Amino acid sequence: MIDRGLEGILKGRIMLAKIRSFVLSGVSCYEVVIETDVSSGLHKLNLVGLPDVMIREFKERVGAAIKNSGFSPPHHFGRITIFLAPSYLRKTGSGLDLAIAVSILEASGQLVGFKSDKAAYIGELSLDGGLKAVPGVLPMVIEARKAGYKKVFIPGDNYFEAKLVRGIEVICLDSLKEYGDFVQGKIKKREVVNRGWKIISGLEQNFCLDKIKGQERAKRALEIAAAGGHNLFLFGPPGAGKTVLARSLTEIMPELSFFEVMELTRIYSAAGLVSRVRPIIKKRPFRAPHHSITLPALIGGGARISPGEITLAHRGVLFLDEILEFSRKVLDGLRLPMEDGQISISRSRGPAMIFPARFLLAGAANPCACGYYGDSSKQCSCSSGDIARYRRKLSGPIMDRIDLWVEVSRVKFDKLQEKNDPSQGRIIKDRVNRAAKRQVERFGSKKEGVINNAEMDLGEIERNCQIDLKSREFLAKAVEAYNLSARAYYGLLKISRTIADLSGEEKIRKEHLAEAVQFRAKEF
Repeated sequence: MIDRGLEGILKGRIMLAKIRSFVLSGVSCYEVVIETDVSSGLHKLNLVGLPDVMIREFKERVGAAIKNSGFSPPHHFGRITIFLAPSYLRKTGSGLDLAIAVSILEASGQLVGFKSDKAAYIGELSLDGGLKAVPGVLPMVIEARKAGYKKVFIPGDNYFEAKLVRGIEVICLDSLKEYGDFVQGKIKKREVVNRGWKIISGLEQNFCLDKIKGQERAKRALEIAAAGGHNLFLFGPPGAGKTVLARSLTEIMPELSFFEVMELTRIYSAAGLVSRVRPIIKKRPFRAPHHSITLPALIGGGARISPGEITLAHRGVLFLDEILEFSRKVLDGLRLPMEDGQISISRSRGPAMIFPARFLLAGAANPCACGYYGDSSKQCSCSSGDIARYRRKLSGPIMDRIDLWVEVSRVKFDKLQEKNDPSQGRIIKDRVNRAAKRQVERFGSKKEGVINNAEMDLGEIERNCQIDLKSREFLAKAVEAYNLSARAYYGLLKISRTIADLSGEEKIRKEHLAEAVQFRAKEF
């Protein structure tokens, strides 16, 4: 095998190989063609096509992997030129290692006979020739299937996520040597693919809501927020239960659809947060970043553009505990994602990267710096100026985008001694699931676009939030009394639609609007 390749080079024969792979771009990816030319002359290895630092290090990494896999390393040959097409897009990450190694082996005549033009190659090589898992395999395999590839070679540790994709043959490898044995017919396809792995399934149903004493109004707000995807703000004295209430939100939110599971797993795959232990994201995410978080960490970006906390909370909850301790710049960074449901990050070279950002914002805060303003049991030590400065971090536009405002008061001793209904969480979850089903039926079971009431645009609101004359008169008085903006007005209609869905009613009634107004009339 090796002798034939060396013989061809020594005779001055020019050899060319083209291998396909994929590179991440945010949570999406694009195809890269690795063109490798081996010709006679003094040894020189050139890599062109806007590779980043990690890819440029391939000379030592891939060269050692080829040698330790039993093949002739690149320095045994003449001039080697590797071109990563398209040339105008920057390539990042180490997922091109396998494709580059295969292209060198094919161009040098060491591996021939396999039709690699119908296959894509993804994986990072270690110095001993082993294949290591890389982030973003799921979106890459999806893109390979869309591009018409029949096979994709990936590291064995990426098997779980790649197995989600139908319509393309996924071949798992442990090493470059194993690929060589496969091409030469020394091992069968069945032996390469069958690892005996089992995908972990099943979710624990452990409702924290069952253990929370009192706070019925807050629990009702959680139910409405979970059913319709509405933003929520909890405020009250320290120790009243704001944090534990917010953390129970994902437990009562509707079950994920298959489309949402694929969407979330794709995001977490691109972020490198899936593993053998948690290969598929089956539960709605709950992200609770610290108040010291930076704006790029929240919305995404960095040297290697990756999803931020907002995108990682997609289809789940972004919880900002002690929200007034976050910087004003970070909080204002939430405005567009909350409105548009996506984040667009542009760089000087390459197209803009779009990150999905459909999340439920749950904020929690004390009413003042000392935490006891308005508390019935402990006196507040803050001046009116201190309170105003403390609350000023939450700008008007952010406050206008929050639908449900809930004061979480101190729980009395007698209430703490009462026994809760152990089935309370399950009952609320069932109501939420029924309301979510009504929304799916209403919006035509769309795979993309509107999924819950909070995502309705003006057209959807006009079609699905019709009210009678008495309800309209009541709403007009509420808008005038609380000086609500147009956004807040439409927010009231959305909340009322969710309350009606929870009641199992097709039409929005006056009592639904009255309950919505109670949660919208903030005293914070």
